[in-house]
Amino acid sequence: MRKGKLGLFAVMMLLVLSTVLAACSGGNDGGGEKDTGKDNGSSSGDASSDHGGTLVFGRGGDSTSLDPSRTTEGETFKVTINLYETLLTFEDEGTAVEPGLAKTWEASEDGLTYTFELQEGVKFHDGTDFNAEAVVKNFERWANGDAEQFPYYNTMFGDGDGSIIESVTAEGDSTVVFTLTRPQAPFLKNLAMDMFAIASPTAIEEYGDDDFERKPVGTGPFKFVEWKPNDSITVERFEDYWQADLPKLDKIIFRSIPDNATRLNALKTGEIDLADGINPSDGASVESDPELQLFERPSMNVGYLGLTVTREPFDNKLVRQAMNHAIDKQSIIDAFFEGRADIAVNPIPSSISGYNDEIEGYEYDPEKAKALLEEAGYADGFEMELWAMPVPRPYMPDGQKVAEVMQKNLADIGVTAKIVSHEWATYLDLAEKGEADAFMLGWTGDNGDPDNFIYALLDEDNIGSNNYTYFKNDEMHELLIAAQSEIDEEKRIELYKKAQEIIHDEAPWVPLAHSTPLLAGTKDLTGFLPHPTGSDLLSGVSFE
Repeated sequence: MRKGKLGLFAVMMLLVLSTVLAACSGGNDGGGEKDTGKDNGSSSGDASSDHGGTLVFGRGGDSTSLDPSRTTEGETFKVTINLYETLLTFEDEGTAVEPGLAKTWEASEDGLTYTFELQEGVKFHDGTDFNAEAVVKNFERWANGDAEQFPYYNTMFGDGDGSIIESVTAEGDSTVVFTLTRPQAPFLKNLAMDMFAIASPTAIEEYGDDDFERKPVGTGPFKFVEWKPNDSITVERFEDYWQADLPKLDKIIFRSIPDNATRLNALKTGEIDLADGINPSDGASVESDPELQLFERPSMNVGYLGLTVTREPFDNKLVRQAMNHAIDKQSIIDAFFEGRADIAVNPIPSSISGYNDEIEGYEYDPEKAKALLEEAGYADGFEMELWAMPVPRPYMPDGQKVAEVMQKNLADIGVTAKIVSHEWATYLDLAEKGEADAFMLGWTGDNGDPDNFIYALLDEDNIGSNNYTYFKNDEMHELLIAAQSEIDEEKRIELYKKAQEIIHDEAPWVPLAHSTPLLAGTKDLTGFLPHPTGSDLLSGVSFE
């Protein structure tokens, strides 16, 4: 259902007004001893400039690509948000849309046309001009690829006859017009996502898709220097960056340190300046250390146990409901999250618009679980594989130990669960192909919209990509497509609430936790604002 023209016109005018107001207000080797040249005056700015020095950022793993359009993996985006820019961007610590490479935009009354006025005088790192034609070429590249090449473009905008974007055209050097096949309520937020950053068409043509993943060229505050696989990625200040007085640092080294405890120790010994993936159990020790400071990332995630509905016995809804009653979520949160998480009821956290707070979660009730198994024809239980995540993630600090708790919970209802794990890339590949009985996984939202959780993770359109459970429901699919196309926010919320009711009843997941991820830095670090999407722009970071 589409809102009446008068109401829709009012919404669009408010959007344009908020945009104008926002626009008016805006504007070494990595291995071993760190570069301590803070405030070393090495930049080309004047003597009073407050930028300088090197930030060493310790993270849990290496990137898989430095072309953000070709991956769905978060370690890539931690780097690329500092190399590239998107047409629109998110506010510092939230997901409200603000100007980026586009300084203003206007939507047509029917929601099918968006006109963007671009920033002028912006250069790519290779010295070529950013302009409207560059935007067109990026979107043509993604649209002409397939889901394997550009997975997020396919998920968010579709392809072929089902594509939401009908055309992207340049009108002069600084105006771009998007024409849609149908309204898409989260369209602006989708454009602000990391994977739709604008790259240099000249560099893409020169290097080709595969080499460009290792030779990135964007318009961001930092430009690429070096990538040492499984060790470090180095970027440096882009002297011709279009925003005045940014970035404040001369260099950033992203170091890969897989073990959380080892990474924290590297912070304490001065090898790194900033660390993500701090164990919840280490939060108190960081807070009590006068040389360190603790950061809490705003929570916008979910950790879950997925049940592949195409595999017996999880093709039976009663079995899936029994699994939900069998898992003691509170004990998992108490043991592994140190109180820095909430029990998950729905597939989206309560911070997301459209969260259905009237749904009551499956209570921990082994006897109820046994009764459901008996009703489903599994009175004597069954055997299954329980896939444990091999890497720590904000929504799952210790996959193996959480799996052991769930294994014991399932044994209490007569289910024998064999814990299985694989190397991370293999784990994801096999789970994506539907080869796991039950698998642990999670998601950090990319844009703060419910579509980015429910549609991306559980709709039939995304089976074989982000929907690893292979769950499909025709009624829910119709609700989600209607919600995408509905401009009236209140109507959208009601559609998403109904979709969550279906998910709760069909139970393709055992939702586990919404965590508050922790990071830590040295006491002299300033200007760091952890973002709920997990991608942190570091252009405003400096040392006191």
